[in-house]
Amino acid sequence: MPDYDQSLWRQTCGESIKTQKLSGDVTVDIAIIGGGYTGCSAALTAAKAGASVCLLEAHQIGHGGSGRNVGLVNAGLWLPPDQIRSHLGQVPGSRLIDLLANAPSEVFGLVNAHEIACEPVRHGTLHCAHSAKGFEDLHTRHSQLSVSGAPVELLDANTSRKRTGSPAVHGALFDPRAGTIQPLAFVVGLARAAQDVGALIYTESPIQSLRQEAGMWVLHGENGAVRAKSIIQATNAYHQGIADTAPAYVPVYYFQYATAPLSHNLRASILPEGEGCWDTGLIMTSFRLDQEGRFIIGGMGDLNSVGGFAHKAWVSRKLVAVYPQLADQPLVKGWHGRIAMTSDHIPKIIQIGPHALAAHGFSGRGIGPGTVFGRLMAESLLNDDPSLLPVPPITEYRESWTGLRRAFFETGAALTHLVKTRF
Repeated sequence: MPDYDQSLWRQTCGESIKTQKLSGDVTVDIAIIGGGYTGCSAALTAAKAGASVCLLEAHQIGHGGSGRNVGLVNAGLWLPPDQIRSHLGQVPGSRLIDLLANAPSEVFGLVNAHEIACEPVRHGTLHCAHSAKGFEDLHTRHSQLSVSGAPVELLDANTSRKRTGSPAVHGALFDPRAGTIQPLAFVVGLARAAQDVGALIYTESPIQSLRQEAGMWVLHGENGAVRAKSIIQATNAYHQGIADTAPAYVPVYYFQYATAPLSHNLRASILPEGEGCWDTGLIMTSFRLDQEGRFIIGGMGDLNSVGGFAHKAWVSRKLVAVYPQLADQPLVKGWHGRIAMTSDHIPKIIQIGPHALAAHGFSGRGIGPGTVFGRLMAESLLNDDPSLLPVPPITEYRESWTGLRRAFFETGAALTHLVKTRF
């Protein structure tokens, strides 16, 4: 069976970092658990501020969702603005919307400042209507985003088909703030940049226990321990160990397949302006090109589940439905990753103890929000100022029936992929 945990991004990553396993005892100002966007952003922020920092990753940098996602650098969350304000309240909701509106600028600013080789393309994204009803939804989003100050543009069907090169779209919402990156290369570049300014980066170093002792946090690994004044837990959907601080979420899988690099003629007919795309379907589809001209298409589903055959059959049909000119292009690489979904689709910051924060639940929007959350969590702890956090911290968060809901989402995706052929 193919190893669906190994993404295309591992093969094409233009960044590298030399790390070691935790060995012996280390004392720092801030210890960070998890080497994804949130953890690496926090490590870079704290180290640049002059704090001593230790980041601990159980596997390799970007092992989880940060190394397996689509690579869309979006402004905001999946939810439209009015729903964010409804869940959080007018003032905190508007603050989060404003913070995440600037997330792509923060991501691409870090790419430029630290010369991260992650194939950055800031030509916007297209949220594509999969049907006439989907276009109605885009009208609503366009209205709410415009009122919130977003420079988004609603495109009709003809314009959208020219922009995408696909005859299947019914319209699109263009967001010029957004773009695409090679997602694994970006997070490895963040870790490398943090290391360059003094952060200690340990990989293959899972934490087995976490406790307070004499006013310090003590993190025990297999061959060493870290003592820290403050901690950030940034394990999201790939948390392991430390059961007392396990995040509550519904695990949802998202898979992708890629073609070989397309010919020049084919590339010219597909997304000629370089946007990344996703659609309005209930079971969402994403598609984009990478730097080498591979066409990458994805959807919800676990490739290792009993419904994996339906996902694999669907993606070939979907490829042709969206781009008939790719009918003879085989899909040569497939992978999947796990998303931490919360019921309201809003990320959570949990106060897991004194000077200790955990974040999770980006619900498929990890690049921009994760980068912003990591920075602000580090700044909050360094300044002992909870008001700096992007959302108010809570002491506890629970999700009900997570296993049952995971099965429901996976079954729904498999059944949809089994019978659905239209865009």
